[in-house]
Amino acid sequence: MQQRIPASSRPGWEPFWSLSLNNNRVGVFMKKLIQFGCLLATAVCFAFNAEAKPLKVNMGYIFTTHHTPFIAAMSENENFEKFGVHLESVVPKQKYDLYQAGKRLARLNIVVSKSGSETSTLFAQNRLDIGLASITAMLTGIDRGNGVKILCPTHVDGMGLVFPKGSKIKGWDDVSAVIESSKQPVKVGYHSPTSAPRMVIEGALRQAGLTVTQDFSQQDADVLLVDLKSTSNLIPALVSKQVDCWVGPAPYPEVAEIKGVGHIGLDLRNLSPQGQWHNFPCCVMAGTERMIAKHPEVVQALVQLMTKSAAWCNEHPAKVAQIMANWIGVPAEAVKRSSIIYTTEPTEHWKQGVDMFLDMLNSMDKFKAKLKDKNLSQIEDVVFDFRFTEKNN
Repeated sequence: MQQRIPASSRPGWEPFWSLSLNNNRVGVFMKKLIQFGCLLATAVCFAFNAEAKPLKVNMGYIFTTHHTPFIAAMSENENFEKFGVHLESVVPKQKYDLYQAGKRLARLNIVVSKSGSETSTLFAQNRLDIGLASITAMLTGIDRGNGVKILCPTHVDGMGLVFPKGSKIKGWDDVSAVIESSKQPVKVGYHSPTSAPRMVIEGALRQAGLTVTQDFSQQDADVLLVDLKSTSNLIPALVSKQVDCWVGPAPYPEVAEIKGVGHIGLDLRNLSPQGQWHNFPCCVMAGTERMIAKHPEVVQALVQLMTKSAAWCNEHPAKVAQIMANWIGVPAEAVKRSSIIYTTEPTEHWKQGVDMFLDMLNSMDKFKAKLKDKNLSQIEDVVFDFRFTEKNN
């Protein structure tokens, strides 16, 4: 009878751990196993890096209460999680992660600019993806070729004309009487060439039939507009009598009163004709066309964040006053006194105000290209992209 050979002794039946990689069958298996392991490790690393390196978005704002909804969103950060969209601080005041429905969408690199004009320049230099600034600055930038769209308002109102302490001027009638009785041009300061306060006051003065100039040699003019370059120069210019008065955004008029150096002679919403300037446009949030096209979900989340925060700010004035006092260093009382209404809704009345801005800017020869001699009905699709607000308001 033939002797049975143990399985372990048969050719090809050696334990697999005793085989070298040169063995054809086991060698191929081990090579494939190693390759799979490498692919798996690569996939894990890729997924980890994708999570570790979120989309970077450069977002700009200005130290003003006109941008309170965004500042409040940064300050409150995770407290806004209940709204379905919120920010989480990475580096306070510098970097924040944007979350929507628990999912991180982007990392915001925060850029602080001094004015709307500077914000427009940063857009032109491709250094901003999203920015908050005056609508007049954004319109001027679009005319010059900036590839941006206005996404939503951030507020309405909140602009004042400030005279020296002790002034008795109150209201439009007093302001116009002072200008008309002056033997030399009344010097009115402003902080930025394309700021909404400057444009509103110039447009209203011209509409009232007064002569406005920026030429110091034109002594027969009624009003001489003086560029003070920055909001930080508003109060010093008044104290030093460089100007007779200045026009500026909140909270600077209120701060001037609280510090005892100025007197708000006119809230710009009460310019003549009465009612025309109520709920008037001022600051907006804008985004580059590239950002809107490539990352609409991020733009949608930011508009939603601004909408929720605007409503929250209107409902919590005391809390907002403290946030702004801590954030930009203004007296909380100045914030409380402001007439600002926060909103992201582009109402028909708001759009009429934009149309008036276009008319004023064209009459001042501020437009040279896309927006020259145009009204809003002709260029609405050029300057606005409100599809994101329509989902939130």
